[in-house]
Amino acid sequence: MTDLDDIDVLLLNAVQRNNKLTSDQLGDLVGLSPTACQRRLKRLRNEGIIEGDVSIVSPKAVGRPISMLVLVSLERERTDIIDRFKKAIRSTSEIMIGLYVTGEADFALLVTARDMQDYEQFTRRFFYENPDIKGFKTMVVMDRVKASFILPISTSEGN
Repeated sequence: MTDLDDIDVLLLNAVQRNNKLTSDQLGDLVGLSPTACQRRLKRLRNEGIIEGDVSIVSPKAVGRPISMLVLVSLERERTDIIDRFKKAIRSTSEIMIGLYVTGEADFALLVTARDMQDYEQFTRRFFYENPDIKGFKTMVVMDRVKASFILPISTSEGN
């Protein structure tokens, strides 16, 4: 783990839960001046500890209420095929999360769609037209129980 002091941990925990807190609010939470909080946050971003600041959008509200978890198996496990598939994942907007995994499948994908017809078109374009894919299994998400990127981070005292 990167060298994070207790104040870094407090800041990370605060902005993970609400990245719209003002510098004054953050300063009150962690016991620093607003300027010192901003300097620390800038350092945490520059060091890649904070990878991005995002908003979690309701899929239903933007017309993409269907989500699928898709397990993908490749024909061969060669680095060029794996790298090519990773690049395809990164450049495909319907794929919200792409994970290279161990086990029976090579990748696990979280895919969003407007409806099942939209998902079928996606599968034709993304899976069936790719000769590197041996097969895929789709699980339709019935209910999104939790949507979060909050990591549990403890201070040196374990709080």
